Amino acid sequence: MIRKLSDKNRKRLKRKIHIRKNLRGTADRPRMTVTRSNSNLYVQVIDDDAGKTLASISTLEKEFASLKPNTKDAAKLGEAMGARLKEKKITTVVFDRNGYLYHGVVKALADGARSAGIVF
Repeated sequence: MIRKLSDKNRKRLKRKIHIRKNLRGTADRPRMTVTRSNSNLYVQVIDDDAGKTLASISTLEKEFASLKPNTKDAAKLGEAMGARLKEKKITTVVFDRNGYLYHGVVKALADGARSAGIVF
């Protein structure tokens, strides 16, 4: 990378690489990855074997545009993602926190998906 990263982002990317060495999504158990910014949340469910995104959801979609990247709204987004996965008959996933610490928004999103019936 040519541009300089902040120390916080550099540490997150280092954690992300360390985590992704051991995580792999398959057709039976795809990888659910979370990305967050100061203004939006993004969730994707990926089959790494086929290289395909099976489902995605974000706060950029019209129906979720009113949601903010806070814990209360992250739980709602997680529940909505769980509902989308149920429609596609996906019940188990591997959770990829993408280098973010597992607390706050990331934990709320995971708990919301679990409450919708997704197992991980």
